[in-house]
Amino acid sequence: MQQIYIAGGCLWGVQEFIKYLPGVITTEAGRANGKYNQTTQGEYDGYAECVKTVFAPSILSVSKIMDYLFEIIDPYSVNKQGIDEGPKYRTGIYSHNPAHLVQAKQYINNRKDAAKITVEVLPLKNYVRSDDEHQDRLTHFPDDYCHIPFELLHKYRNQ
Repeated sequence: MQQIYIAGGCLWGVQEFIKYLPGVITTEAGRANGKYNQTTQGEYDGYAECVKTVFAPSILSVSKIMDYLFEIIDPYSVNKQGIDEGPKYRTGIYSHNPAHLVQAKQYINNRKDAAKITVEVLPLKNYVRSDDEHQDRLTHFPDDYCHIPFELLHKYRNQ
């Protein structure tokens, strides 16, 4: 099993989509690559909303993860997905595994539109698990807003 952290805008939609993909073992909603700011009542500054994804590399490659991510995001948008705006809604791939980062960068560089893509590919500096209210939120509250179209959210659910 391996771990990768996937940012695609609002974390609960990304989690709802990713958890049903072939080869995904577990998911957890959280935040990556920011800092905890005690001076602003515990705000998380600079974090990207993301989904910690544990997957079986024999079934799911990083390249295939990128294919799936590009199904649900606007890869040219900076700090915005759907109506969600701000740095926490940026898109990215984060990992402790350098091979994951190389593969994600190769995926982007092999696209004709590579120069326009704004998806971050960075080492994971830190990660904070989101509270229980944000875990599997669209499973518990399916009518909540999500930038990912309903059809895509459930495209892989019954496979």
